[in-house]
This record gives sequence, C-alpha cells and structure tokens, in this order.
Amino acid sequence: MHPYRTHNCGQLRASDVGSSVRISGWIHRKRDHGGVLFIDLRDHFGITQVVAAAGSPMLEQLDALRAESVVSITGDVVARGPEVVNKKLPTGEIEVVAREVVVQSAAAELPMPVAGEQDYPEDIRLKYRYLDLRREQVHANIMLRSAVISSIRRRMIDQGFTEFQTPILTASSPEGARDYLVPSRVHPGKFYALPQAPQMFKQLIMVAGFDRYFQIAPCFRDEDARADRSPGEFYQLDFEMSFVTQEDVFNAIEPVLSGVFQEFANGRSVTPAGEYVRIPYKEALLKYGSDKPDLRNPLLITDVSEHFKGSGFGLFAGLVEKGAVVRAVPAPGTAEKSRKFFDDMNEWARSEGFAGLGYATRKGGEWGGPIAKNHGEEGMNRIAEAMGLGPDDGLFFAAGKEDDAARLAGAARTRAGEQLDLIEKDSFRFCWIVDFPMFEYNDDQKKVDFSHNPFSMPQGEMEALETKDPLDILAWQYDIVCNGVELSSGAIRNHRPDIMYKAFEIAGYSKEEVDTNFAGMINAFKFGAPPHGGSAPGIDRIVMLLADEPNIREVILFPMNQKAEDLMMNAPATVMPKQLKELHIRIVDPA
Repeated sequence: MHPYRTHNCGQLRASDVGSSVRISGWIHRKRDHGGVLFIDLRDHFGITQVVAAAGSPMLEQLDALRAESVVSITGDVVARGPEVVNKKLPTGEIEVVAREVVVQSAAAELPMPVAGEQDYPEDIRLKYRYLDLRREQVHANIMLRSAVISSIRRRMIDQGFTEFQTPILTASSPEGARDYLVPSRVHPGKFYALPQAPQMFKQLIMVAGFDRYFQIAPCFRDEDARADRSPGEFYQLDFEMSFVTQEDVFNAIEPVLSGVFQEFANGRSVTPAGEYVRIPYKEALLKYGSDKPDLRNPLLITDVSEHFKGSGFGLFAGLVEKGAVVRAVPAPGTAEKSRKFFDDMNEWARSEGFAGLGYATRKGGEWGGPIAKNHGEEGMNRIAEAMGLGPDDGLFFAAGKEDDAARLAGAARTRAGEQLDLIEKDSFRFCWIVDFPMFEYNDDQKKVDFSHNPFSMPQGEMEALETKDPLDILAWQYDIVCNGVELSSGAIRNHRPDIMYKAFEIAGYSKEEVDTNFAGMINAFKFGAPPHGGSAPGIDRIVMLLADEPNIREVILFPMNQKAEDLMMNAPATVMPKQLKELHIRIVDPA
C-alpha cells in the first residue's frame, strides 16, 4: 500500500465499499457524537468522512489533534445509512472507519479558521494566505484561474498565435505609470526597469518577421490599488498581429474571449463573437457617462442642455449660458417612490464628492419637484418626449463642466440602475470602445499631450497630423469592456518613423528625445516594419468577472495589500548594508 494514499479525499464512492484504503489530508472539522468521533478529512480534491469508533485508540489520537493537522488514515470503506447520506458531497454515500492513524504534521492554534466562509480582516488573510487558500471559495477561485489560463492558451494557439517570452529586466520608459527600478551591480548608477507591459518587445517581434505573437505576460507598475487592479504586478493576455486592420484584431480576439467566458459561465449568457457593440469614445461618455459602460444597465443618458437655454430654471440656464452642460438620467417606474428616494440619491451624490444631483418626479404625467416647477410643464414634457419617457418615469439631472457632468451622470446611471434593480442578471455583455482622441490638452502643463497610447497610428496618418487641430485627431485605439470593467486597451500601431516623429513633436518631444527614449523601437522601424496591432486583456480581471468576485485579490494566489505590501513575506523590507554597497546605493531617509 502507498505510504500516503491509495485514494484522494474526493474519490471514494459506494462502489468502493468493503475496500481497505489509505487517505491523507487536513482535519477540516471534528464532531463528537456520543463517544463516536467524526472527522472531515480534506485535501485538494474534496472531503471524506472518517469515523473513529468509541473505545478505539484512534479516537483518542484524533481527538487530541487540532483542526488543520495533517494525517494519514488507513481504514475500511463502509456505506452510510440512507438517513445520513450527504448529498452535498461526492463522497457522501460512504465513510472510512479508521484502523490506523499516522500524524504527518500537527497544527498549532490557528490565527483564522479554514472551515466555513466567515469574513476575516484582510491583514490576517494576507499574512496567513496559505491558510486562506485552503478555504473552499478561494481555493476554487485559484483553480478557476488556472483553468481559464489553460483555455486562453489553447484558444490562442488554435487561432494561429505563437507563444513567446519577453524580457523581465528592461529599460525604463518615460511614458505610462511609475516603473519598478532594479539597480545594476555591474553598471554603477544605472537601473533596469521591470516591464509595465511587453509593449515595445511585442512590436519588435512583429518587426522581426513573426506574424502572430501571444504571451500570458507578467506586468509591473508602481501604482495604487483598486478593487479591479492589484498593486505591483498583474498578468495579461498580451498579443500582437502583423498586416492587420482594427477589424482583423477584433475578429481574432472575440472568439477567444467569448469562448473562454462561455466555457466557464455556468449558465450565464455571454455576448457571442461577432456581436460586440462598437461604441465611439465620445458617444460612450455622452450616453453612459464613462468609457467603461456596463451594457447590462438599460438606462441611457441624454444631453438636455438646449432645453434649458433661456428657460425658467435660472440655475441651469445660467450654467448653459457659460458653456456648461446638463445631462439627464431616466428613473423609470418611480411614480410610487417616495420623495426620500430622490433625496437619498442627491445625498449619495454629495457623499461621492459632487455638488448634488437634481431631480424631477412624475406620476401619471404630473411633474413634481423644484426643477420641474421652475422649468414648466411644457418644457418638461419636451424633455420627456426627447428621452422617450413614460408618464410614471422620473429624471435625475447632472449639470456642470462637460467632464464633471459626464462623471456624475455616469455614476448616477449606475446607482439608479442598481437601486431600481434594472441591471441584467447572470450575463456578460462585451463591447468595444473605439475612436479615442489621439491627443488631449494637459491643463497642468498647459500643452497638448497624448491621451491614450503614444505608439498608436492616428486615423488619417501624416495628413491628419499636418492638417487637423490635434484635439480633433482620432486614433486607431480601442478598449474591450465587459460589464463595466475595462479588460484591455489596444491599438493599431504607428509603424512609420516619420509619423512617429511628427506625433511626438505635437506632444512636445524633440526628435532627439524620441531617439533617446525610444531608441530600440524607432531604430527598428527604420529597417522595415509591417503594419501591426494588438491588445492585452487582463487575466486577473477576466477571472474576477467569471468568479463573480468584487475584489481582484480574491483571484490572485499571493496578492499584496492596498499599500503594495506582502504581509506574508514581509516585503518590501530593508536589506543588509553589504547588499547596498554592492549596488553602489546609499539610502537617504525622507525628510
């Protein structure tokens, strides 16, 4: 007999009754029923119930052990009585009567329980992550992650992509987020950087003549944590293609994403490949108040600024006169809602840092509220007609500078959709956000700057750069969004040195700065580069959506906390003076 197990803890069935077996695992739960001890023994595969009979030496031995001790148990498989079959367990028809117990590792008192799914403080869970990972839901999330990555890899290969690995130690880039820097021992005063993404390398792979590349790529950015973004590092499905248009990129990745989501959706509906809605960036900001729209929410925002020009509602009329905008969010079927519902929405907006959220109520076609009273019934009816409202549909108003009004209206759309229970259940709704502006005006630096990705091809190419207002130029850039979560950014790349120099010149970079900061890429493009494009959907976010988890840390094996600290390994940490000396580094304490 094997020294540790003949079967795993999820394997035994009624057909094994009468067998002599050995199983090993962790003591999940113990229950003493009148001198008979029941043990739930758990391993990676499942749980098997073990019985130590009254008077058995195994009972005393097992009873003395704490939960999470590791034991090997040899015994006989017996059938459970019909009245005690556990239909929730695959092994629920049998139990193992212990004949021999070997303690492989006795557990100390636990800082947190493994059995059950109680909420525990994040610092405890992360410090003892190896215990947290034993819990059923977290364990299942990590197994889901592995299965998703395997599925993605298989589907990319089936689409004709080849997997390559790009360097981890590379050069710092002046664009994007803050780099993690790595000092060089053999080159004093010089630093490598961990890649924020394999952006330049994957483009150089295309220049080198490979046609379709992909990689499950680790990326490193020194940025703050969010619910959908892990600090420090994350993984993405990085891919690039040669001789492609934007549509070619869409046609290549949609079957991969839809296929993966359908594989792990567990009955939830998924937007099929070929049916992803294309939404221009400006339209997304207008209709959804965000460039990450959740299409499960049926509410659409409308610009009603023109309706308030010279109207009886002086506040909005004055704002519009000064160049501000007014956006309206429908509140369908709210006739029976009390005034408190609308007031609570206003208070919510203030708690989110906005000045407030205006509203108008409507019941049976009769308008209510200060805005409706001042704007007048005819004016309100015109707004209702323009928005296609019914006689019992109210309204929320967001007014101010265009960006501010869009943000408030977008947040109010989400909040109203949730409060009114309008969000479509059990579905994954994909869309593309397209036609991003190539440039934007940087108010802080008082200059034109890149808005999204400096290496994208402008729509209209050199002619657009030479003849158009920079703020009117669109780029071949696109984002994949699912259920309000941005999964990736991508672009058709700028592969021509002359267009790249001109684009960077508009953003305030000299030719010398481009040659210095992006030497590898610009020099390569001078030796013949194909038109190419790609994208990089985030693995962590894909798994977070499929696992229906609100926080990305629930699907990462060993995540950091919000301060980018690894509480389990005590990182970051000070190092020995000898190490600093080897690296020619001296620590300067902050003031």
